[in-house]
Amino acid sequence: MVKGWTKMRPPRFWTNPPARPGFWSQILLPLSYLWAKGTARRLANGHRVRPGVPVIAIGNINLGGTGKTPTAVAIADILQQAGHAPHIVSRGYGGRIEGPHRVRPMKDKAEDVGDEPLFLSAFAPVWVSRDRISGAQQAVTEGADCIILDDALQNPNLYHDLTVTVVDAEVGFGNGRVCPSGPLREPVSTALARTDLLISIEVADKWRLLSKQWPELCQKPVAIGVLNVLETGHQWDGLPTYAFAGIGRPQKFFNSLKAAGARLLETRAFGDHQTYTLTILKRMQAEAWAKGAHLVTTEKDAVRLPPEFRLEVMTFPVRLEFDDETVLRKALLALFAQRA
Repeated sequence: MVKGWTKMRPPRFWTNPPARPGFWSQILLPLSYLWAKGTARRLANGHRVRPGVPVIAIGNINLGGTGKTPTAVAIADILQQAGHAPHIVSRGYGGRIEGPHRVRPMKDKAEDVGDEPLFLSAFAPVWVSRDRISGAQQAVTEGADCIILDDALQNPNLYHDLTVTVVDAEVGFGNGRVCPSGPLREPVSTALARTDLLISIEVADKWRLLSKQWPELCQKPVAIGVLNVLETGHQWDGLPTYAFAGIGRPQKFFNSLKAAGARLLETRAFGDHQTYTLTILKRMQAEAWAKGAHLVTTEKDAVRLPPEFRLEVMTFPVRLEFDDETVLRKALLALFAQRA
């Protein structure tokens, strides 16, 4: 049973097939046209500044989460293994600091810099900056030899040397329409026109089904990855859990936890980037104790917990792993070969 306090639930018609988008989708279609036109105009009027080092833009077509954060971690790891010094530049959604500000993982709080930048700072230097140009320039000044631009498919301010679009193959594109008549930020075709490489977060061969529904996806190189549980020595199999999450798709976290063998005795779904108060946390802790369960959440949620409560909650770490990362690795390293 999923309970929770949520900010907004996507309307059901967003998940309809493209052939049957739904009555309300038809009614809202004029607003979607305006949304798409506004996005196209903003992209056309962008600056496209070159900061002097390669820029890898990571983004998605859907509203909400599709796996951009684990993708950023995977790309940073590949680049670091090759001897490069990537810095991540983020708008810092949910934070108060306008920047440019280098995230300090042991000092900054999620409410100041945003939960995703704080989480990512454990893997590479991260800059929070409302102005992406200033953030990238500051990163270069501080030693970055490449920039990973987070949530940037629709950002027009910096030139993108490589644009990586992340697709959640299980979710797909719903009814295929732009918000508010559908779940997309822009039409699939216009987003793909700016995409150099696709990363598909795969579940049960869903990519094959999605690419049949949207054959234009097959025109782009694709790296297929899976979110696997990070081996930490902890045994999830049979563990009684009280799971909670405030991310784009909490149910995906619950499903992953269950797939790892945990016994889900209770789940709570919060709004994306939810702020957790001690009152809410202590209430869940009491409910978990009553059920004989352990509180468990995602790594991204964990950075939003009050410091005094973090030891009371277990985190469920996952990493994006590829059966074959050759396509992605070649695309990334080619950026530097071109400049040699």
